[in-house]
Amino acid sequence: MPNCVRGDSMGDSGDDALGVWLEQAPLAELIDAAGRLRDEAHGRCISYSRKVFIPLTHLCRDVCHYCTFAEPPRAGRRAYLSPDEVLAIARAGAAAGCTEALFTLGDKPELRYRAARDALDALGYETTIAYLQAMCALVLRETGLLPHANPGIMSRSEMAGLRTVSASQGVMLESLSERLSGPGGVHFGSPDKRPEARLETLRLAGELRVPFTTGILIGIGETRGERLEALFAIRDLHRRFGHVQEVIVQNFRSKPGTKLAGAAEPDLDDLLWSIAAARLILGATMNIQAPPNLSPGVYPRLIAAGINDWGGISPVTPDHVNPEAPWPAITELAERTAAAGKLLVHRLPIYPAYARDLATWAAPEVAKQVRRLSDAEGLARDDHWAPGATAAPQAPTIHARSVDPAIEALIERAQAGNRLDSPEIVRLFAARDADYQRVIDAADDLRRETSGETVRYVVNRNINYTNICSYRCRFCAFSKGKTHEALRGAPYDLALQEIVRRAVEAWERGATEVCLQGGIHPEHTGETYLGICRAIKAALPEMHIHAFSPLEVTQGAATLGRPIRSFLAELKDAGLNTLPGTAAEILDDEVRAVICPDKVNTAEWLEVARAAHGLGLRTTCTIMYGHVEHPLAWARHLILLRDLQMESGGFTEFVPLPFVPMEAPMYLKGQARRGPTFREAVLMHAVARLALHPHITNIQTSWVKMGPQGAAACLKAGANDLGGTLMNESISRAAGSEHGQEFPPEAMEVLIRSLGRTPEQRSTLYGPVPEERRAASLNAAALAPVVLTPPRKLIAAA
Repeated sequence: MPNCVRGDSMGDSGDDALGVWLEQAPLAELIDAAGRLRDEAHGRCISYSRKVFIPLTHLCRDVCHYCTFAEPPRAGRRAYLSPDEVLAIARAGAAAGCTEALFTLGDKPELRYRAARDALDALGYETTIAYLQAMCALVLRETGLLPHANPGIMSRSEMAGLRTVSASQGVMLESLSERLSGPGGVHFGSPDKRPEARLETLRLAGELRVPFTTGILIGIGETRGERLEALFAIRDLHRRFGHVQEVIVQNFRSKPGTKLAGAAEPDLDDLLWSIAAARLILGATMNIQAPPNLSPGVYPRLIAAGINDWGGISPVTPDHVNPEAPWPAITELAERTAAAGKLLVHRLPIYPAYARDLATWAAPEVAKQVRRLSDAEGLARDDHWAPGATAAPQAPTIHARSVDPAIEALIERAQAGNRLDSPEIVRLFAARDADYQRVIDAADDLRRETSGETVRYVVNRNINYTNICSYRCRFCAFSKGKTHEALRGAPYDLALQEIVRRAVEAWERGATEVCLQGGIHPEHTGETYLGICRAIKAALPEMHIHAFSPLEVTQGAATLGRPIRSFLAELKDAGLNTLPGTAAEILDDEVRAVICPDKVNTAEWLEVARAAHGLGLRTTCTIMYGHVEHPLAWARHLILLRDLQMESGGFTEFVPLPFVPMEAPMYLKGQARRGPTFREAVLMHAVARLALHPHITNIQTSWVKMGPQGAAACLKAGANDLGGTLMNESISRAAGSEHGQEFPPEAMEVLIRSLGRTPEQRSTLYGPVPEERRAASLNAAALAPVVLTPPRKLIAAA
């Protein structure tokens, strides 16, 4: 493989050398090089977009000699689809699980046909593209499908207008051959197919930061050298702007009724050569597409040549451009892709690299919907599950016949206790299909080896002592602001006697632990926290107090002018036994700057945990995931926890907390994803088991966020702990969780036994509990109504 294929900058001489090699090397050599280059960036994944095809108009001012899509006006046939017709097609697509609305239409028919001008006048629009923009906005608003627009040549203002309502746009370059626009050429009489006009459209898309689709059409009279010229031109524009998200290599198909009816079509080797050339010119990361309906029966060979995308596939509408070529069924495509050793993944019309940088590549309203539809990698969500919802989760379908050897190697390293680095952990989080099943099976094997078949839980009560908070975490639906505004329910600040009453009631119901957390009330000081501990211990000397996140500790210490370690020592003397490792969210300051900019940073959180461990105060550790972050942040988070645990040994368990979106402010504003997918949520538990081994041995699943069925799946994917019974759960419920406020011991044990596992009630520190405590917890009396004390200053009590 020439150095220029590896990305070395060699200028025109490098392009010349690459071109010579591409034209002279044996096809098998090119295919081998292209396949290996593709795998460097895309691995096992071959993507597709589930789309609905909306042919807004078949009128076109161009007369391409191979096209059956363009048609002249006909009496009795409307020139354009009406808004109701557009919506009907889009709604059918949405009902079938599509995420893309592909608008295809002829170029500027109003410049040729009076019928088009009259139709636009009747609709109230001056141009076809103005009507297209309105229809994109309608579909986006009414169905949530993401429009992809293919209107042909556009001006800067037209493209900018479409950008506000579409996720992506495109125009096929087709060819740079001027000959094809001359007499006898396939583009003769088609002004919009002039190469310079199409290149200018590509350039404008780059300037306007539009994620753009383009490509070449082979077999229409061009030479191989002209194909290479077009591919080099696409590459050069992409190097300049970074906006070309996919390049289609489309083979000409002759169609009856056209001037090229009966013309020779490019053979398979010619198509494979063109695909390989595109990959080798455009590089490892480019998305190279070949439409599967135009080459049925040869999918493995297209994959081998270097594609990583099948393009749009519709379960609802035909390919209006190639109506003679039906789409493959998506299940069939998945099976045939798997047979070639790859995994079919569903993407959006905006590719992952662009979906991960929406501030640059999408308009605000479009970006909101991209977030709602995407997973953590920027691909389309693969289920309709959301944390906190009662909808039953579905296990992913397995198509692949084998597991990626790279996955097997990572599992082996993790099971041996080796420290995985960030890229390795990210690779585990990307596991899908058979790779996903292998990761969760390996995590469960490691769980069995580490903690046996016992599933533990603790009988506890959550006491959220105030929902008034001076911080502005954008994910939080629980807290109320300084002004006590009644947002999402009334603000409260529990009286000390109510806190103690709840603790006593919990003890009577068999609890061994009270977990206390709350908002950062502007009038609370360190004395508040000390007073709470002392009051509970005075009433219940044997109750384990699990309280105060690193944020509360930091604030309490600051109000008293104490160092963190000194304040922690005072809390310990006052009766504090352990700390919850919440407020961690994502231990990545780039993410924290978005979701909780005024909260403790990563180093501060770790320092509180380190100081607590140094005083013999053990803590849990958590992650709150599925909002704005990506898997690299998950990996960084796990590595920081592992490293601190190796240093201090103070973490008792790791608790993944999936983001519950329903009432979260940043989700309601369209600034966050809809929580993790079910696959991602299960993987968080599985990958944590592998990445934290052997240092953190307990992986807990949150029933209040995952739901009982989701928690059961996690217990089969590396988790060994079901957490607490809670009695009162306020924070997830405020965010929209539909699961109950209590999971009593009897129900927990039924769930655990249904998995063939043994339930065991535990203490906070994973020790046994007295039989008296267990007996009290079974068939406990109903809770008395809670009292939510109106806002006031909570007097710290000695």
